[in-house]
Amino acid sequence: MNKKKLIIFFILTFFSAVIADENKSSKLDVLFQKLSKNLDPSYANSLEKEIWNLWSKHHNDINLTNKLELGKELMNEGSYNYAFQVFTNIIKTDPLWSEGWNARATLLFYMNDYQNSLKDIDKVLILEPRHFGALAGRAQISIRLEQYEKAISDLKKAKKIHPTMKSLEIIPELEKLLKGLSI
Repeated sequence: MNKKKLIIFFILTFFSAVIADENKSSKLDVLFQKLSKNLDPSYANSLEKEIWNLWSKHHNDINLTNKLELGKELMNEGSYNYAFQVFTNIIKTDPLWSEGWNARATLLFYMNDYQNSLKDIDKVLILEPRHFGALAGRAQISIRLEQYEKAISDLKKAKKIHPTMKSLEIIPELEKLLKGLSI
């Protein structure tokens, strides 16, 4: 009898996680649809906050959500090595959670480890192709590496997802800089 209860518990737990993940995914779909069509910066800002809130919460493991928050606090305090360990642990625990990869990519950017940051950003974009934050981060790295065409390309991709995003304001300057380089 205990074996049956245990099996039922695992089945219910599994399906609860699947339902929670599908619910989160459909919420994100609705938010992204609204965001891509919205040109009102204040409303877009509120949609962006909702998206970040959903991204930052693991679909079925509150401990991973808490670890992500801890890692971000450590990063903001400048405890980069400890934050790196926390984010790496999150990735090992759930390699399919895009925000674990994104947090580590951000940390690696702060550490000026652009190549490894780019690798983590690639993982983020495989898992969540609409991740405008990862696209903007990759653009920032491209700017630092003076790869302005790549930066413009990523920012234009981000613009399709989030037309009022603040970091898009740099596109005209990058285009001018690129024209100046080709003269």
